[in-house]
Amino acid sequence: MNSLKKNSLNFIDLFSGAGGLSEGFIRAGFNPVAHVEIDKAACSTLLTRTVYHKLKSTSGFDFYKSYLKGELSKADLHGNLTEEEYNSVINLAISDENNPTIFERIDRLKKEKSIDLIVGGPPCQAYSLAGRARDKNKMKGDRRNYLFQQYAKYLEYYQPKMFVFENVLGLLSAKNDDGSKYIDQMISLFSEVGYTTEYKLVNASDFGVLQNRKRVILIGKKGKESGFYPEFEKIIDSKTTLVKEILEDLPEIQAGSGGWFNVKYKNKGSEYVFDASIRNGIDFTSQHIARPHNKQDKEIYRIAVKKWNSGQNRLDYNDLPEELKSHNNRHSFVDRFKVIAPNLPKTQTVVAHIAKDGHYYIHPDINQNRSLTVREAARLQSFPDDYFFEGVDEKPSRTAAFKQIGNAVPPLLAEQIAKKIKEII
Repeated sequence: MNSLKKNSLNFIDLFSGAGGLSEGFIRAGFNPVAHVEIDKAACSTLLTRTVYHKLKSTSGFDFYKSYLKGELSKADLHGNLTEEEYNSVINLAISDENNPTIFERIDRLKKEKSIDLIVGGPPCQAYSLAGRARDKNKMKGDRRNYLFQQYAKYLEYYQPKMFVFENVLGLLSAKNDDGSKYIDQMISLFSEVGYTTEYKLVNASDFGVLQNRKRVILIGKKGKESGFYPEFEKIIDSKTTLVKEILEDLPEIQAGSGGWFNVKYKNKGSEYVFDASIRNGIDFTSQHIARPHNKQDKEIYRIAVKKWNSGQNRLDYNDLPEELKSHNNRHSFVDRFKVIAPNLPKTQTVVAHIAKDGHYYIHPDINQNRSLTVREAARLQSFPDDYFFEGVDEKPSRTAAFKQIGNAVPPLLAEQIAKKIKEII
């Protein structure tokens, strides 16, 4: 991994999270020089995935599989990395204070090679419609609004041929205190440091991801040339693939149960999970673990699933029996209990709020009566079953895993972007 292969296209991933964007670019043949990420748990996940990519085509891959079986500690696994590989994951906030240190570390890693591409997208809360709705100040004055300015400093320093900047739909409407749009400020700033920027709104469902996930993808190219934005290709006909296909080969479990390691499949699985590289060669998975729920929540889940299965109707919070209502807000977020739609080609967007509770991601099987497991959420994001989401400590964390999954770029989407970038870079 990170040894700067000859003739490879080298990239840096900023605000990299658990590495969904990187995963797609690695599949397309790009070489990651460094990942920069503030969250310690996500950095641990990136190190685990670095071991995977290092070992996957070698006789040592059984070592990685042993980890997924729970036979090795995380320290043992990460001990497989060289000092250079370990240092390629930089656990620092991108800021004026830390940038000199980050630049120095990346420079040591890249040696004399150039950086061909920078990818990444700053945290989305500052631009998201939901984030603005929940925040009393509508996210005005939040420092995360201006992280694109830091992104521009990396473009200016490394002068890559191109960049890819991913963010939420709300970026198109988010405005600064003076009423100007952030996206216009971004394009202007990126132009100042030498890049023409074009953007489109894409839906991950068009790339085989089984969720309605709209994202703004900005692509920048060094110089004044315009009209370079690629036409992306659909790789899986998601209109004929149903959401239930990501659920049917995983063991049936109850709330609060499941396994962190060595989870055996229930059956051979649908064509989709193989076509999407979710099941890609290992005959077991991990992290099929469900959060516990109290009696009240499970009764609400039962009502929500029954209503959905009887006519594909969503539960309105106001329609619940009074004894099950515990929220004072009866006017907004009335769909706060929502079933994953098994018989539709796509379901609702998986977001980081899944780390707080599972109410928006209820499993459609009334007999299981629970929210999604970590593995099921990862599959909705198109992560392969051999992708392991770490916590801060030695033991994995369900909350940390959910947060990383919700914040991620789906690898299927990232891979198709990467293939097109490779054609024009």
